Amino acid sequence: MAASRSVAKKSAAAAAGPLRETALTTFVWEGVDKRGVKMKGEQASKNANMLRAELRKQGITPNVVKNKPKPLFGSAGRTISPKEIAFFSRQLATMMKSGVPIVGSLDIIEGGQKNPRMKKMVGTIRADIEGGSSLHEAISQHPVQFDELYRNLVRAGESAGVLETVLDTIANYKENLEALKGKIKKAMFYPAMTIAVAIIVSAILLIFVVPQFEETFKGFGAELPAFTQMIVAASRFMVAYWWLLLIILVGAIFGTIFFFKRSPAFQHFVDRMILKVPVIGEIMHNSAIARFARTTAVTFRAGVPLVEALDTVAGATGNTVYEKAVHRIKDDVAVGYPVNMAMKQTNLFPHMVIQMTAVGEEAGALDTMLFKVAEYYEQEVNNAVDALASLIEPFIMVILGVLVGGMVIGMYLPIFKLAATI
Repeated sequence: MAASRSVAKKSAAAAAGPLRETALTTFVWEGVDKRGVKMKGEQASKNANMLRAELRKQGITPNVVKNKPKPLFGSAGRTISPKEIAFFSRQLATMMKSGVPIVGSLDIIEGGQKNPRMKKMVGTIRADIEGGSSLHEAISQHPVQFDELYRNLVRAGESAGVLETVLDTIANYKENLEALKGKIKKAMFYPAMTIAVAIIVSAILLIFVVPQFEETFKGFGAELPAFTQMIVAASRFMVAYWWLLLIILVGAIFGTIFFFKRSPAFQHFVDRMILKVPVIGEIMHNSAIARFARTTAVTFRAGVPLVEALDTVAGATGNTVYEKAVHRIKDDVAVGYPVNMAMKQTNLFPHMVIQMTAVGEEAGALDTMLFKVAEYYEQEVNNAVDALASLIEPFIMVILGVLVGGMVIGMYLPIFKLAATI
């Protein structure tokens, strides 16, 4: 019994030993080389003494070796952005096309990361692949950063033996998608800023400026014009209940965001209403069509079966109205309908898109035609956003002019009336 315990202890120690040996710490160091040139850097090692020995072997005399300090706001670092994932895809595709093995490529990419979270994730993926996992299996451990579409494309690329080409396609897709998202955000930013500026300017005038005029009007001893009385009443209400209005405004914003994220019905209602807004609705329509076309083309070209591709594409359209439409298209295609006929049944896609899809299906070049559709509608989004920017600028001037000018006129009406009676 005692012998079995000692054997168990030895086996446990042997198992724990390698784990302790593989634990590395990152150090920063400073030193001079054989020519006396000052050098510095950072390197992972088991301890400071071993790092000093390694540096001396490289001909560097270390002066300072210390643990790398943690970031100011913790070691987690900022979140991993979609742009970082796109750049990661581009780097990995380029290196693998150049003949660098995938593990070596990931090792190089990991060393060049400034975001600690991204660095840690790439290191984990590299370790999983070194342990025998495929790239698809390794990135599947990070579903937040690598969505279902990304994972399916990588799996298809590995199965067909064209992973480098698929990664290059993914990189192009991600870069185009992020550029399109940037355009959409720019389009939505102007109206939001117009409303925000109008509210802030009006609140400042009502809370701080109008009360000063009200004190002056009290000495007139005459009845104020109806328009001025309305502004003064609004000012009194704002001064007394600004905190209540602020709570309602903040509550409305957070409540809308909360229900939008958690209620599919509310999200569908908001998305449907946005599509009906002049100019902005057209931008969102074109954006959803461009996303649908590009994502379907990318997945189809990568070798993903069409029905499976459509199931993945639905969530990439960026609008729940189009998402439901794509699910309907998938169901129709699954029972034998052509894609163009299924698209026509949704009453969402323009005639040109349906016709180009039909031509692509007949010619056996569906992915090529869909890429052309995506490029066309992405350009339409660009043009619409530029046009919106030129329309919003005078709109802002009109809104602010009516609000500020109206209040100024309302405050000066009693003065004009008094001057007329003298």
